[in-house]
Amino acid sequence: MLSDLLPVIVAVIAICFMGLQIKTNILPVSEGNDRMRTISGNIKEGAMAFISREYKYVVIFVIIVSILIAIFININTMICYILGSLLSMAAGYVGMRISTASNARCTNEAMESGLPSALKVAFAGGSVMGFAVTGFGLLGVGIVYLIFRDPTILMGYSFGASSVALFARVGGGIYTKAADVGADLVGKVEKGIPEDDPRNPAVIADNVGDNVGDVAGMGADLFESYAGAILSSMVLGFSIFGDAGIRFPLVLSSIGILASVLAAFLFLRKKQKSPQSALMMTIYLSGAIVLVASFILSPIFFGNMKAAICIIVGILVGIAIGFLSEVFTSEKYSQVKRIAEESQTGAATNIIAGLSSGMLSTVGPIVLIAIGILVSFHTMQMYGIALAAVGMLSITATTVTVDAYGPISDNAGGIAEMSGLDESVREITDSLDSVGNTTAAIGKGFAIGSAALTALSLFVTYTDTLNLDNLSLLDSKVVAGMFVGGMLPFLFSALTMNSVGKAATEMINEVRKQFREKPGILEGTENPDYASCVDISTRASLKEMVIPGALAIVVPLFIGKAFGPETLGGLLAGALVTGVLMAIFMSNAGGAWDNAKKFIETGAEGGKNSPAHHAAVVGDTVGDPFKDTSGPSLNILVKLITVVSVVCAGLFI
Repeated sequence: MLSDLLPVIVAVIAICFMGLQIKTNILPVSEGNDRMRTISGNIKEGAMAFISREYKYVVIFVIIVSILIAIFININTMICYILGSLLSMAAGYVGMRISTASNARCTNEAMESGLPSALKVAFAGGSVMGFAVTGFGLLGVGIVYLIFRDPTILMGYSFGASSVALFARVGGGIYTKAADVGADLVGKVEKGIPEDDPRNPAVIADNVGDNVGDVAGMGADLFESYAGAILSSMVLGFSIFGDAGIRFPLVLSSIGILASVLAAFLFLRKKQKSPQSALMMTIYLSGAIVLVASFILSPIFFGNMKAAICIIVGILVGIAIGFLSEVFTSEKYSQVKRIAEESQTGAATNIIAGLSSGMLSTVGPIVLIAIGILVSFHTMQMYGIALAAVGMLSITATTVTVDAYGPISDNAGGIAEMSGLDESVREITDSLDSVGNTTAAIGKGFAIGSAALTALSLFVTYTDTLNLDNLSLLDSKVVAGMFVGGMLPFLFSALTMNSVGKAATEMINEVRKQFREKPGILEGTENPDYASCVDISTRASLKEMVIPGALAIVVPLFIGKAFGPETLGGLLAGALVTGVLMAIFMSNAGGAWDNAKKFIETGAEGGKNSPAHHAAVVGDTVGDPFKDTSGPSLNILVKLITVVSVVCAGLFI
């Protein structure tokens, strides 16, 4: 049937569109003068060296797990696992390569042609990651479904994507925050030099980190969510509605990609003068197309509008959570201004205000997720919740595009600063970067919301697979599992935060050493050793990502085998609740601290180098691993432990 081939056909279209952007809107653009090309080359070299070394670790892990799957489960699941891993790595590699190729081009366009041209390059660069994630993701789902026709075997594909996502998020997050913390504390606080000053030895590592964390890390995160949501809905749909339950999410996801292609094409065709309104319009347009498609497809597949309602719920909840994330992290709103005001009395009050803001920010998203769950379940039971996740992620190509656009703009500003370009160039790149903060909040909102719904639908898949009709709170095994599961996100966050701290300490010592031993650096007569700082971040992140990554796989396997499926079910429930809450809290608190610092740098509360600014830099330094390491990694943790439980369910009987 055409519906079976459609995902593969659309995935190929997405990949071709990605290639078209590279050929027409990125590579033909000049990288600027020799200084700009050199700086961009350093960033690219550092980013690609990191991802190449990271993937060596990941490949070893994938090989070991593949052998175990073949021995203890079956060969077909192993094939799906390997394919999911490889396609996720391919998406990350392509996205990273083009992101680092776009930064200097964005700077040059800002210098030569102005904001609209710079915006076009940044958007085109981001779209490569967006369409790599969805194109490769849907291609793999379509291929394994055509080959095996068994939705339960296909969960191995999601397992592979989850494995890569966790290492990419944790490793990338540790890398970027070790560099960022080292650059900020020594450069900005101790030496009083700007963030992207070429005299800072950690500045290249910091710019590399923007790519490995916010491009490859975010891409792998949403690749895994995207594949997991589709596959869990297929498994649940097949058990309830047969073939219609499988084909509906496949067709709708295909239309979501086509909608994103149309939105991106219209964006790139016209000279955009207002970055925020133009970027938001791509989200609204692609979302509207999916909504219309759901109204048409729902009666065709199910004879009613119930599936359309679930899709609408998912999209609206995702957009609403993104808006609430912006409310708590943007300087346009009161929360960030309050943190900036509290900074006048020191770092302690800044941190207290940020923590309270982050905790408060959990209320709205959790209420929205709860409403989404209730409405979706009332409409189509657990299949409805899975469809809500599919709806939320149907426009992933667009949300990843506008998210990945941010690091390109940020790098472009850094290159402008380090190249000594006119201040007007930096003003353009800063305006693009400012919009990127908003789009990043939306991307985080979709990532968190989809993680909750996807993990919940995977949890139901787990209970269905083992015929666990109910998990009673009166069962001591279930309660014990819930407590252990509730603890797991805290343990995971402690490990990742500690990893950032250790890596950052090594970075700080290196930067101080260079300033001490090469006094000519600050005078501009000696060049910093950028490579040593890049190497520190790379070595530290790869070393420190192993234990948190292994924890997410070993713990559910141990609990399920040692204490039984009921205890593991309790663990999954406990981890889901605390994991989602912690992810929202940490991501929003970190974002609020970051933008409070930027708000002060605009001249508020005393401006740059004031006591309030120094306090805000400390708060931002605390918030960096919150929002870019531990918080986002929790999204993957709650999904990965559930996917592992589904794939290995037969071992727990």
